[in-house]
Amino acid sequence: MLSSNDAIVSGPWRRRDSQRVLIAHGQHQIHVGGGAPVVVQSMTNTDTADAIGTAIQVKELARAGSELVRLTVDRPEAAAAVPYIREQLDKMGIEVPLVGDFHYNGHTLLGDYPACARALSKYRINPGNVGQGAKRDTQFAQMIEVALKYDKPVRIGVNWGSLDQALLARLMDQNAARTAPLSAPSVMYEALVSSAIESAARAEELGLGRDRIILSCKVSGVQDLIAVYRALGRRCEYALHLGLTEAGMGSKGIVASSAALSVLLQEGIGDTIRISLTPEPGGERTREVVVGQEILQTMGLRKFAPMVIACPGCGRTTSTTFQELADKIQSYLRAQMPQWKLAYPGVEGMNVAVMGCIVNGPGESKHANIGISLPGTGESPAAPVFVDGQKTVTLRGDHIVEQFEAIVLAYVKSHYGQHSVTI
Repeated sequence: MLSSNDAIVSGPWRRRDSQRVLIAHGQHQIHVGGGAPVVVQSMTNTDTADAIGTAIQVKELARAGSELVRLTVDRPEAAAAVPYIREQLDKMGIEVPLVGDFHYNGHTLLGDYPACARALSKYRINPGNVGQGAKRDTQFAQMIEVALKYDKPVRIGVNWGSLDQALLARLMDQNAARTAPLSAPSVMYEALVSSAIESAARAEELGLGRDRIILSCKVSGVQDLIAVYRALGRRCEYALHLGLTEAGMGSKGIVASSAALSVLLQEGIGDTIRISLTPEPGGERTREVVVGQEILQTMGLRKFAPMVIACPGCGRTTSTTFQELADKIQSYLRAQMPQWKLAYPGVEGMNVAVMGCIVNGPGESKHANIGISLPGTGESPAAPVFVDGQKTVTLRGDHIVEQFEAIVLAYVKSHYGQHSVTI
């Protein structure tokens, strides 16, 4: 017999007690850190000076589930457009907070365009790109002063592609003087972590509260990211933003981001995430939002949309029917979520199984809230449907997709809410 010490416990480790940061637009509030749910964010790739085009993309990202959206603010035209982007979003009922991404001239843009500074809900400052030499401290201080004036939180985002070269040179000199010098990667890791922590300390000296600071140290290598964030997590209590920078395109970017972030999140490190995917030609920017949500949901950290359980197919499932049904059902569920999450609280935790043959089909279907087991090669052309473990009906013919969607919708209405919703 198993003792209590032998019990297998699943689930992520308890997250570390980081400082909570409030990011808000009007009455809409997002909490980052301090035990709050891990937040998914994204970034536009439109020209920010194109206020309408950018507002449309922000709306798409927000509807896909991005809880924060970052904009490039790189020149006067972009800074001037930010208030109009915010205005357009408010007219459309999109309350997602906007984050301004500043490099090189952020001190000038925030000072010269106060409407931009007010419209943004958070600023991102890269300490490697705020200026060189004596200008660095002055220009960094000017940006922090604007954040204080308008009560805005700041992400101090270090990136190894734009690391503070003066800091790196200082650490390399110190390392060279050691009896047993550290490896070059170790010095680089230390430079990233020191840049973030020293910049945060300087922001606090200027008056910015710890509850208004988020840190990030982005790199593009999986093991590098894990090493850096483990060190950062040990040495500070600031809220942390995770992301594998320049993750890449398609499956490479998805796999690399999942590998790195999952390790850190499982260790309780990370309060907000972004998946930095390169969009495929003609691909949707919203893909990075979906991947971020799916990482958190499959790890059991958040629930965003009903999950579809589907088998990979084998020689028993030569028909593509179950593949097509799984794809259509998954697309259907995601498309309904903007309405469903308002009318049917809890529906995001529903599980739907679409299985391809009799081997595991009935069993998996019984474990899901709703499941369907489609006929495999040589099996009778019938598809039994299971609801909460009980077989309720067998579908046949050319309209199985539509019939199954109707069953799913009826289940949602009867189990997750009392209000009707227009689909």
